[in-house]
Amino acid sequence: MLKQNLQIKLGQKMAPQQIQLMKLIQLHTLEFEEELQRELEENPALEKAVDEAKEDDYSDIDSSYDDEGTESIETDFDVNEYLFDDEPSYKTAASNYSPDDEEFDNQSLLTEGQSLYDYLIEQIRLTKIGEEDLKIAEYIIGNLDNDGYLRRDIKSLVNDMAFSLGVYTTPENVEDVLTNYVQKLDPPGVAARDLKECLLLQIEKKVSGNPAVSLAHNILLHQFDALSNKHYNKIMHKYDVEEDDLKDALDEISKLSPKVGGNFDTQTITINQEIIPDFVINVKDGKVTAALNSKNAPQLRVSDEYKEILTTYSHDKTSQEHKQAALFIKQKLDAAKWYIDAINQRQNTLMQTINAIIKLQKDYFITGDDKSIKPMILKDVADITGFDISTISRVVKSKYADTPNGIVYLKNLFSDSLTNDDGEEVSTKEIKNHLQDIIDKENKRKPYTDDALVGMLKDKGYNIARRTIAKYREQLNIPVARLRKEL
Repeated sequence: MLKQNLQIKLGQKMAPQQIQLMKLIQLHTLEFEEELQRELEENPALEKAVDEAKEDDYSDIDSSYDDEGTESIETDFDVNEYLFDDEPSYKTAASNYSPDDEEFDNQSLLTEGQSLYDYLIEQIRLTKIGEEDLKIAEYIIGNLDNDGYLRRDIKSLVNDMAFSLGVYTTPENVEDVLTNYVQKLDPPGVAARDLKECLLLQIEKKVSGNPAVSLAHNILLHQFDALSNKHYNKIMHKYDVEEDDLKDALDEISKLSPKVGGNFDTQTITINQEIIPDFVINVKDGKVTAALNSKNAPQLRVSDEYKEILTTYSHDKTSQEHKQAALFIKQKLDAAKWYIDAINQRQNTLMQTINAIIKLQKDYFITGDDKSIKPMILKDVADITGFDISTISRVVKSKYADTPNGIVYLKNLFSDSLTNDDGEEVSTKEIKNHLQDIIDKENKRKPYTDDALVGMLKDKGYNIARRTIAKYREQLNIPVARLRKEL
């Protein structure tokens, strides 16, 4: 039974202007520059107040800007005078955001070139292959992933071709087309179903009497698991070869590519973004200061031409066309004023955040040593600035700083803390750096186990468990000792 009832609820909802401001805050320099250009093109009442002598200057600007706004809209008249109070249809709102409030679509550079799919299709159509087998081959090629592998099983391909193409075949025939046609195409190793098959297809293309190539082929064919687990002694015993012979074979294997499709453009869009620092950090006489990149602090103003047009329309309140024009101009002026205020709020938020980070990481900016990074989480910065943690997260997202020691990704400065034997809090990043140094200097013939690493870090004053070592090692993309072993 359907019923109607009335409920009263309290809720919070961000205004469109607040949402737009949050978007502006999280944009890095390139995205912000593109967003600013888009707004300038859409709102003719907004324009850059650029000093022509410095128009192309890339120098940074300091943080001593006016918090009240780059330029407020000052006129000698009240805009609302040109809107008739007795016309309810003229009640308007500033149109400074998109109707659907969509996420800003980042402009990107697209890489163009021949895809692996196109390259293989060109080749297969030049081979002597039957019409039906050609359809099967093209279907197989269409199912390869970006790395050039065929990840789907043969039976699934057979069923799909029957339903989608009306091609009725057998798994044996598809297997035959795959091995005798598709896998014979260039680049060698294409259409393999796993890494072992990919490497074998490549090594088989090497027609050579070189014993190292022959040994490499045998190892891949018969001892692939032992190779993957680096059981070198087992391989040498199996083929009764010396260590130098095995090294030569491993050298041949290292020349093979595990991803033969990597040199081709994929069928998806590739986004290339140039890194431009959002902040400039200066260190002088032990004092650390920050400045915004000039591209992050544009000088904006309201168009004088629009002010003059509005003044002209103010002399004729009877014309319906002039009333509509005045309404349009008011909307654009309101939008321009809000956008100028939003840019200033963005600048203020960015500067307060970077200054808080400098306060917490002063030693790092002075020395440039990663081991000087202190424990710092988003809440620490939020407590200093008074901003919400989500705002701090948006600020540091995709932001970089130009320091005397190079470009720094701000998010890399954040880390949890552990207490050392002296009772001092140290950054987990510092511990990871020590762990990386130890592993870099280890004897690769006898790499350290996690238990050994626990003891070595304990000697340095870091009393952490073996499972924590394993977690840090995985975060650093360092394999276990067995897989780090080399001859």
